[in-house]
Amino acid sequence: MALPALRSCCSRPPTLLTRFFRADRGVLVRPPNRNVTPVAPVLLSTVRLLSSHRDGHSNKQTQKVVVVGIPNPFIWFRTRIYYFLIRAYFDKEFNIEDFTDGAKQAFSLVSRLLSQSQFEALEGLVAKDLIGKLEEKCTHLPPAHREALSAEPDEIMYTTPGDVGIYYDDNGRKFVSILMRFWYLTSAKLLDESLDGTRVFQVAIGAEGEKEPKRLLTANYEFQREFTQGVPPDWTITRIEHSKLLD
Repeated sequence: MALPALRSCCSRPPTLLTRFFRADRGVLVRPPNRNVTPVAPVLLSTVRLLSSHRDGHSNKQTQKVVVVGIPNPFIWFRTRIYYFLIRAYFDKEFNIEDFTDGAKQAFSLVSRLLSQSQFEALEGLVAKDLIGKLEEKCTHLPPAHREALSAEPDEIMYTTPGDVGIYYDDNGRKFVSILMRFWYLTSAKLLDESLDGTRVFQVAIGAEGEKEPKRLLTANYEFQREFTQGVPPDWTITRIEHSKLLD
């Protein structure tokens, strides 16, 4: 059964989260699979870049962390089919590259709000039923773990789409969900035994090359939008997981 073409007739201004994305008994096409790991990230190396001033003063050192993902070919092909379906039946301007850029901005903002325990500020960004659960979990986190939740934009090393779902509920409402996975660095002082399996390495900072230990952490954020006619065109975060921190 073919999906009907949809057009939103709502004139309500988009929410803050929606502005991150550049786009301004139904048939179950596919429910989201919540246990998919589409890529195997590999931390290849850290590369030190040196630059010298002509006057002979101290060198400036920066560090670049290279992270690559090896996609599962089947999942890669399947997600491309869903991107086509989204453009064909829901949003003709949908572009996964622009969506990924917006998702990174949203991830950085929401993770920082979580780290600062600003749960009221999550309204309009995160699903209401999820905010209460996050508040309960974050309340019991050690200070260092809360700090590690925050991901600054320049500390996000790698971002990839995971699972994509297009589905109807029992009332005929239409939804699209996209699971995004992020790898980011944190300098939070975490006990080694508390985050078994995470990578630790030294990052050179400053002109003297002083080294600061950082960890590479992962997070999963699921973005969902309802495409039922007449519903505001808002993307909402419906799932948040920070591996080893907030599961």
